[in-house]
Amino acid sequence: MRIVITGIGIISAIGTNSTECLDALLREQSGIDKMHYLSSDLQNLYVGEVKLSNAQLQEELHIADPVSRTTLLGIKAAREALKQAHIIQDYAFINGTTVGGIDTSEVHYKAWQEGRDLPYLFLHSAGSCTAAIAKALKGANYYTTPSTACSSSLNSIIIGAHRILTGRSRFVLAGGSECLTNFHTHGFNSLMILSDKPCQPFDAERKGLNLGEGAAYLLLESEESAISRNVPILAYINGFGNACDAYHQTSSSPEGNGAYLAMSKALNMTDLSSEKIDYINAHGTATENNDASEIAALKRIFRTLPPFSSTKAFTGHTTSASGSIETVLCILAMQNNFIPANLNFCTPIENDIVPVQHTLHKKILHVLCNSFGFGGNDSALIISRIPGKNLPSPPAIPVKISVKIEDNKTDYKKFLNSMEARRMTASMRLILSNALLALQKAGIQTPDAIITATHWGCIHNTRLFLDALTSDTAFKPSEFMLSTHNTVASMIAQKTGCHGYNCTFSQDSQSLDDAIEEAEALINTTDVNNILILQFDEEDEIWINLLSQTKQKLLPHATAIIVTRK
Repeated sequence: MRIVITGIGIISAIGTNSTECLDALLREQSGIDKMHYLSSDLQNLYVGEVKLSNAQLQEELHIADPVSRTTLLGIKAAREALKQAHIIQDYAFINGTTVGGIDTSEVHYKAWQEGRDLPYLFLHSAGSCTAAIAKALKGANYYTTPSTACSSSLNSIIIGAHRILTGRSRFVLAGGSECLTNFHTHGFNSLMILSDKPCQPFDAERKGLNLGEGAAYLLLESEESAISRNVPILAYINGFGNACDAYHQTSSSPEGNGAYLAMSKALNMTDLSSEKIDYINAHGTATENNDASEIAALKRIFRTLPPFSSTKAFTGHTTSASGSIETVLCILAMQNNFIPANLNFCTPIENDIVPVQHTLHKKILHVLCNSFGFGGNDSALIISRIPGKNLPSPPAIPVKISVKIEDNKTDYKKFLNSMEARRMTASMRLILSNALLALQKAGIQTPDAIITATHWGCIHNTRLFLDALTSDTAFKPSEFMLSTHNTVASMIAQKTGCHGYNCTFSQDSQSLDDAIEEAEALINTTDVNNILILQFDEEDEIWINLLSQTKQKLLPHATAIIVTRK
């Protein structure tokens, strides 16, 4: 089977649709500027904002219900992709996001503390945004939310491809949406990785990233399906890879191990040698660590680097939406025979490492697109203008559950040393200990893959950072970097040395079923033999109290499952 793309939709700082974004790329017109739409005490930051207010988006989209900006951006981009693909119903919707509805939480958090505006709690979670987008689109027969920080939307495409290959879906709308929030601007600012000027990816003088916002989606289906519907094929998905750096929560390893493994997996799926890649759309955040690590990984793959650039100097770093936004930009470039410029570049990091500095008009057949996230969640995608080899499409065979541990009161001292334990809440210690106990019972030291499932994610640190936003409390970088939904999966990867597939689902109580489905797809389409699946919600007394007032509950605290081939 070959997987093809028959529809794309995008909204970003450089345009509210594909045509506008293409024009900005060709004109080398960046969308990065001083903050305008987000009300913040960091107003002087350079960011990549979508040039529409929430009120303008709601009016254009005819959305009257209160929804997050993440939702509005997602609806706008998704409708464009569906329209181009001539699809209105019976598709799966895979939407990557980390911010979710935190923009609404920031506004109402003080009121929640006083017992007011509690219905807005429903808008907070990542999955609520996916549900709201699906409701507005009307035609989805399934939806879920991968949340792996900045690789979320590229993982959406991978999960969508798995659904096509295993026959679970004929059509998949895959991508992601993310809006700018005070939570993330202050969070990244606390990590001291924001630039006070437009960012300079891969430049020796780079000072940090510019945050951005936006959404993008791709309609996936089989080549056979597209031909039968007589719709144009925009691009082929020839290969993809997901791997974990298993190194640090926010920093990449100096050798770029996770990036190297993700790119290697993507290339190994294809019938292409590395020399056949015509363009690399690099992750290229313009931070000192990320750019150096990505270059190290690229040099391990390519004897001579093909033309490469980072489009984040156009759009800003759109975090969870970056993978799908950049994939759409790559498709536009491929269709129009050019390579986008790496804006603001002046000084090479190394003499032979020079990105494309101005629009390069050239025919492109094969593109590698990279997307790397907090926790070492690294993903890579190869899209092509021409067909590649057929990908395996076996039937979806259920997996075998060999071990299952539910909320076991494990003695964490058996699994965590004193230094590790001190850095965690009691809740987090128990969650990790149950995962490690399940591996021990299965006789597995390092799992082949790790998939976690959660509703609210790491809510304790999220709530502490919301406290800081609404008070005079100092921002703690540790609270921000441990607030992402994929924190638990990356912690287990670091503890066990697992460099394999790593993903987190955040779709309310459905998350565990989604995780098991993805485990089945992995075992059926790859050489993975065993997978650790962990369902959790981190306990936080204040959040539990807020939920109880709206008759909501946390998921079971820590359910650890080992699945294997039958």
